[in-house]
Amino acid sequence: MTDRVTGEDELVAGLERLGLGAESIVFLHASLRSFGRVDGGAQTVITAVRQVCGTVLMFGAVGERTGVPAPPGLVRPNNSFYQADSWAAFDAAVAAATPAGPGLPTDGWLGAVAAAFADQPDVISGDHPLYPFRAAGDHAEELIKGQRPDRMLGPVEVLDRLDGDVLLLGVGHHANTTIHLAEQRLGRSLFYRYAVVAPGVWAEVPNVSGESHNFDDLEPRLAPVTAETMIGNCRARRIPARAVLASATSVIMNDPAALLCPDPDCRCGGALRQRLAVLAGE
Repeated sequence: MTDRVTGEDELVAGLERLGLGAESIVFLHASLRSFGRVDGGAQTVITAVRQVCGTVLMFGAVGERTGVPAPPGLVRPNNSFYQADSWAAFDAAVAAATPAGPGLPTDGWLGAVAAAFADQPDVISGDHPLYPFRAAGDHAEELIKGQRPDRMLGPVEVLDRLDGDVLLLGVGHHANTTIHLAEQRLGRSLFYRYAVVAPGVWAEVPNVSGESHNFDDLEPRLAPVTAETMIGNCRARRIPARAVLASATSVIMNDPAALLCPDPDCRCGGALRQRLAVLAGE
């Protein structure tokens, strides 16, 4: 890679080469580092995407602050999650957690672009206690209304209905959250997690998605419907969300272990067991 600087105009031109415009509804996944250097950093990336696209959706996460282990004795089948060793340990975790609510910082693992987007004053945030989606633009309210505490991927369902696109900027399909919706529609990757929702009050949160270790295996199938360009050092791709869902559905129906890693102790193992239970009629 060359040590070059990417500016806002170059970002805008690259997004337009992908065929994006004012009517576009995009689910953005982005790596700032992938560009090399960006004049203005993550904020410039967000500014360019919002300048080109009418609606922008991003995944959000606050679970590093709000999440707690499962309480002792509460065992869900194929849940692939850890439990507190004792009620004393669980109570301590609840006391140490931050109650879910508006204004919490984005978990660091999501990166600088997601954090910059969440901090914009007109961005609407979902009320999921672990994974609140964020959106801005013409269809933002409609997208975010699709999310509930028991419906983590509701905004992706709305994206599907609106015929939106997945926009990958410097990341692979391992970051493509839309694939998780295809899994869940087939009874796979449906986990219970736990969060503090008010001081001293915890809740069980169903339908949380799992791992994405092998989601890049889907790339060859999606190549014919993928628009691609380079923006600076960043590989930028636009894929119709409906094509992502159709391709993921097809491969999982053909092979219940498709797109999962082979580790039985990983959430991938739990997801596979969930799918096999569905096929067995359990």
